[in-house]
Amino acid sequence: MCGIVGYVGTENAAPILIDGLSKLEYRGYDSAGIAVSGDERKNGEIEIIKAKGRLQVLREMTDNGRTVRGNCGIGHTRWATHGEPSIVNAHPHFSKDRKIAVVHNGIIENYKELKEHLQKKGYTFVSETDTEVVAHLLDYYYKGDPLEAISKVLGRVRGSYALGILFQDVPGTLYAVRKDSPLIIGKSEQGNFIASDVPAILKYTKTVCYIEDREIAEITADHIAFYDIDQEELEREFKSVEWDAKAAEKEGFEHFMLKEIYEQPKAVADTISPRIQDGKIVIEELEMSDEEIQNISRIQIVACGSAYHVGMCAKYVLEQMAKIPVDVDLASEFRYRNPLMTENTLVIVISQSGETADSLAALREAQKRGFKVLGIVNVVGSSIAREADSVLYTWAGPEISVATTKAYSTQLAAIYLIGLLFGQVRGVLEQEEYQEYVEELGRLPEKIQKILDEKERIQWLANKFSHTKDVFFIGRGLDYAISLEGSLKLKEISYIHSEAYAAGELKHGTISLIEEGVLVVGVATQPNLFEKEISNLVEVRSRGASVLGLTTYGNYAMEDIADFTVYVPRTKDYFATSLAVIPLQLLAYYISVAKGLDVDKPRNLAKSVTVE
Repeated sequence: MCGIVGYVGTENAAPILIDGLSKLEYRGYDSAGIAVSGDERKNGEIEIIKAKGRLQVLREMTDNGRTVRGNCGIGHTRWATHGEPSIVNAHPHFSKDRKIAVVHNGIIENYKELKEHLQKKGYTFVSETDTEVVAHLLDYYYKGDPLEAISKVLGRVRGSYALGILFQDVPGTLYAVRKDSPLIIGKSEQGNFIASDVPAILKYTKTVCYIEDREIAEITADHIAFYDIDQEELEREFKSVEWDAKAAEKEGFEHFMLKEIYEQPKAVADTISPRIQDGKIVIEELEMSDEEIQNISRIQIVACGSAYHVGMCAKYVLEQMAKIPVDVDLASEFRYRNPLMTENTLVIVISQSGETADSLAALREAQKRGFKVLGIVNVVGSSIAREADSVLYTWAGPEISVATTKAYSTQLAAIYLIGLLFGQVRGVLEQEEYQEYVEELGRLPEKIQKILDEKERIQWLANKFSHTKDVFFIGRGLDYAISLEGSLKLKEISYIHSEAYAAGELKHGTISLIEEGVLVVGVATQPNLFEKEISNLVEVRSRGASVLGLTTYGNYAMEDIADFTVYVPRTKDYFATSLAVIPLQLLAYYISVAKGLDVDKPRNLAKSVTVE
């Protein structure tokens, strides 16, 4: 979590750092700071400015960076892990003589052990962070050679980290290193950059390199060198990022979340269209022969958060379309429960960022056991994309809002593509049925757009229910899977207590919580389960709950039961999740707006979960 940006070049660094941090606030926003050197008036001293709260506080303190001079610097926006949000705990952190400055994303697992060691050596600590340990440890090993000091620190610290480092003795140079936390290097004619994520530097360059674990980058205004932990120089390849810089701007929308909700028709089309060729699903990136697909005995899906909810949908889709048993695990559980896996299991790891710590660890665990791993990710060149045996990119473009919308929808689209391909290759889908699915898949973007064009009813309902204290989402089958995501969206950005239940489980305890004032959202898009869902809604309404029904056009019996009904276009049963999620996203968004909350940056949350 947290965001890092660094710059060295011909321009004043501080305004670039603050601008870059503004693109990374989705990664952390409880404090921010910058460290800048290169001002001749200050004899090369490193100047640090830090502030508690949102980046706006730092902006105002520095007049958007214009009051801080120097052409080399590092910046950080924080999501607290060690120590409360405060100026003292904010990054960057100094060494004891203030000649080394460090910003850090991740967690140093053995920081207490290192801190005790350094205290015995006479070092004093002013913060509660694990990062200050790194600054002092660098000072402890520094004997005039930054690369040697960094290499020795890498040999001592355990955990995940991305580091940006300045040495006063080496002006005009910044150093970067990572392990299990994302960090990219960018280069341009005006200078060179480091950043936690592409949007931070997209305005300045599209030429980037993804630094590998335990690699060190030495960066000046006109040169970038890479070294391994033994200080041997490495050759690294830079790539061009295809994202448009405007994609990381609001473009007139009040919030990034609303913009990204509205980008879903295009994002889904971008994910689907290139993989439909002459009426057939073609996914060359899978690098799997028909024989390999036919031999798959089981699929193991591993993911976190909303990506896990995609996995829950995928279980229903893949088991029915391809007749392959599917298990779905939270990555944080999979990596520790020593799962029993059978031969010819395909592991699918789903992650928007491609850097989710638990998902990455699960990928490595699966590969260690000899299983093929398919990554479904959005960020080209991310860790999961690089380490998976094959990767299916979702091409959603940059997603800035903490609450995912278009990344979720494109992940669903990727699952449909896999299901149709596997079902066709394994002979589960007859040609006519297969063709109908492919054609309907191509129509999903326009049907999503139709829902967006009719958003006013959702907006009205959101205003009506904005003061609700408890919301339950219920559904059966795929509708239960989509209820999980609807519930998560609501609690993420509105702070309303919300839970999702399989409707058939109501009588096993949950119904005792249903009373007057509770809102129940009943999702009912699956024809074979519609009547049973209606029965469950009758039960909750009879106990005083308000009922919001979400179903497809034609299921008008819902109006006899629900207080309010929202309809989505008809589609193939397995694709209904892609349509049903749109009203649920809008409901969460408009409730949050009605409550006057910060939609894009909900409290205590960050976009990329790169620590356990």
